[in-house]
Amino acid sequence: IVLMSRQGKIRLSEFFSSYTESQKKRILRDISADVLPRQAKMCNIIEKGEYKFIYRRYASLYFVVGAPVEMNELIVLEQIHLFVEALDGYFNSVCELDLVFSLHKSLMILFEMFIAGMLCESNRREVLQQIVEAEEMVEEMSKAGEDTSSQLDDGLSFQEQFQLGRKPGARGPRGNR
Repeated sequence: IVLMSRQGKIRLSEFFSSYTESQKKRILRDISADVLPRQAKMCNIIEKGEYKFIYRRYASLYFVVGAPVEMNELIVLEQIHLFVEALDGYFNSVCELDLVFSLHKSLMILFEMFIAGMLCESNRREVLQQIVEAEEMVEEMSKAGEDTSSQLDDGLSFQEQFQLGRKPGARGPRGNR
């Protein structure tokens, strides 16, 4: 799943299959090269080898999903729409800045909905309820004056932590691991 701006900036990317970093960069480069120049009235499906990219544009963001060729495109488009609805429900009309400044929240929503690339929870209210409960749990666990954002970083990659402006691998106020 890739979310990117109209300028080609990757705002969120999550691979549910194992790829090397160079393969991921090549895939992201291919996606932006194939999706961005397409006209609005063109088909939202691009077949590339054994995979196809299904995308949909919402405002200034492209939501792109890579899927096996045999997968139904309409189901994937519906899954994209469910993810956008969940983001809209959490952020009250999601925009690109919400993804930039709250990447960890967007990933929490993504991971609550999808497991191993498959949609596991399609009820938007249930997804948002689970996110609220997780946030309340973090609030309860945190002590007064302690940085709670470091507790949410445990599931983020180094790249995602860097994008959030945090030192990758650091935990808590002392940076101990």
